[in-house]
Amino acid sequence: MKRLMFLALLALALSVVASASSTPTASFKVGLVTDLGGLNDRGFNHLAYVGLQRAGKDLGVDTRVVESKSPADYIPNLSALARQGYQLVIGVGFTEIQAIQAVAKQFPKTHFAIVDVSNADEGHLKNVEGLLFKEQQVGYLAGYAAGIAAKARGGTAVSSVGGQKQPPVDRFIAGYQAGAKAALPGVKVINGYSQDFSNQAKCKEVALNQIAAGSVVVFQVAGGCGLGALDAAKQKGVWGIGVDADQSFLGTHILTSATKGVDQAVFLSIKDAKSGAFKGGHDAVYGLDKKGVGLGKFSPKAPAGLAAKVNAIKAQIISGKIKNIPTTVK
Repeated sequence: MKRLMFLALLALALSVVASASSTPTASFKVGLVTDLGGLNDRGFNHLAYVGLQRAGKDLGVDTRVVESKSPADYIPNLSALARQGYQLVIGVGFTEIQAIQAVAKQFPKTHFAIVDVSNADEGHLKNVEGLLFKEQQVGYLAGYAAGIAAKARGGTAVSSVGGQKQPPVDRFIAGYQAGAKAALPGVKVINGYSQDFSNQAKCKEVALNQIAAGSVVVFQVAGGCGLGALDAAKQKGVWGIGVDADQSFLGTHILTSATKGVDQAVFLSIKDAKSGAFKGGHDAVYGLDKKGVGLGKFSPKAPAGLAAKVNAIKAQIISGKIKNIPTTVK
């Protein structure tokens, strides 16, 4: 009788162990909070979403996206994800800088990453990773291309339309202005800000004024709002230069695009976090050498030899022959 009871208890214990071992392990969950541009900005936020989707497919992580409709949404959106057990929460864009800092302090055991913001700007928090780019490098290339294109048309001015005046926006523009001046000494560089990243009409108005002032190449650095600037370029028959994603799909009036690997940065941050190698307290910085920034396709109507000339400049930046590219707009 005792033997039978022992065997029964042993079988019960083994079944409990088997049941526990067959229980699926908790999945790694990643949440992403967009800025006001939303997922349909055809650039910045969309690229972050592409990186998130890739992580879901290639790394098997659970993902969720929360779109912000106003700045007041940032803290509630970020907090909700942290409270729901998302191990990594990613903020997209400089406008979320204060929200990430506040929420990261509230949830010190949750990992956070933020695109376009340095960890130093987040108060050196150990659970925050900054995802940064050397926008000035690709801005310089875009500006160099703009200078050549302007010269080919007999133009004497190029321009840029920024969204809000932020460090990543200004790094693009400062590089653009320097590159244009290197390609076409004496060129007039015109710059303006829409103070918006989503309202296309605002950027279109800024661009139309720049074109009226003589600009023959308009570089948009304003997310979804900047699509309006590119539309103005098409309407007036001048060149447009896209930003963040390759925006050549808009038409042959797009000379090229200054691309930023937001998708790759987001993917790598997720990969590190899942593997236990999260770089909290530090920044991951992506430049031309790491293919974190680059140029999109050149228009088939671009001046002959433009790509080769710009690629030669790219090589000089990577090698260090061209250095100290400006990062602030004067």
